[in-house]
Amino acid sequence: MKKRLFLFVLLFVFSILATGCQMKPEQKLISTGPNFFLNSVLDIKILDEGKDIEKINEEITMRVQSLENALTSKTSSSEVSKINQNAGIAPVSVSDETFLVISEGIKYSVLSHGSFDITVGPLANLWGIGTEAAKVPTEDELKNALSLVGYEKVVLDKNAKTVYLTEKGMALDVGAIAKGYVTDEINSTLAKYKVKSAIINLGGNIYARGDKNGSPFSIGIQNPYSEHGDYLGIYRDTDFSMVTSGTYERYFEQDGKKYHHILSTADGYPVENEIAAVTIISKNSMMADALSTSVFALGIEKGFELIDSLPDSDAIVITKDKKIILSKSMADSFELKNTEFTIEYRD
Repeated sequence: MKKRLFLFVLLFVFSILATGCQMKPEQKLISTGPNFFLNSVLDIKILDEGKDIEKINEEITMRVQSLENALTSKTSSSEVSKINQNAGIAPVSVSDETFLVISEGIKYSVLSHGSFDITVGPLANLWGIGTEAAKVPTEDELKNALSLVGYEKVVLDKNAKTVYLTEKGMALDVGAIAKGYVTDEINSTLAKYKVKSAIINLGGNIYARGDKNGSPFSIGIQNPYSEHGDYLGIYRDTDFSMVTSGTYERYFEQDGKKYHHILSTADGYPVENEIAAVTIISKNSMMADALSTSVFALGIEKGFELIDSLPDSDAIVITKDKKIILSKSMADSFELKNTEFTIEYRD
């Protein structure tokens, strides 16, 4: 079924916005409503006056639909699905967009030493977290799936724009990076139309474009131990992307134990460490998307080592013992709102 974005004017507050951004009558909202990109609702709020909202909406609609058709693994006709179907058989020609997303996925797989791995598809499919088929796999099933995970087994031909998975049964899963890429593409479209102030929300991937009436945007950081809309702190800044990965986002319970969706490429089980949630701040949403998963999987020390090695990236790490560990550069941007938590700054 072809997805259509629709335009409407509505007084709306994003679920993760804690303060500010009260809409004026002239402000417009572009939204997918009940439709999805990679299982995520898209909402865009433009604060500028006098913009051709209908034209912007039409262009974003076409762009998002095109990227959905290329990157989703939910349909057999997508480029990512064709790559997976031809694993161990033949290279597959892909679009520039798909090649870029996969190339960046490999890049962050290398940087994280495989803690983030774009070939995690066999594991993700096995667990089925987020679907009605979610279950705890057997040890034999995990062993088999893990043998098929390995970013080093992806062959990219930049000149021919082909992607080849060298073993049958391998599968790409671009879910941990594609939403960031699409968010960046939407932001580029807004720039094309000279939109100075807007909020993009793609399933929790946030891009705050410009500022809010001359002041920083204020975004709430979700308390991972409470209901949505309960914020442990506020981050204030201009022109930035924010992406969060946490144990509370997608999970299921079996025999009294909770299993979340961030899977370890070491043992195949959901990652178990001291982290409850990671939020990454960056100018680049694709970077923030990949790093939120990478830092979560790496843990505090190795995760911050990765953050510190990269330009234009900061982290907010929430631990299971209710500490909030921040990059030092965020000292003036973050305000604690919940006294159950304590703040530490990364040395």
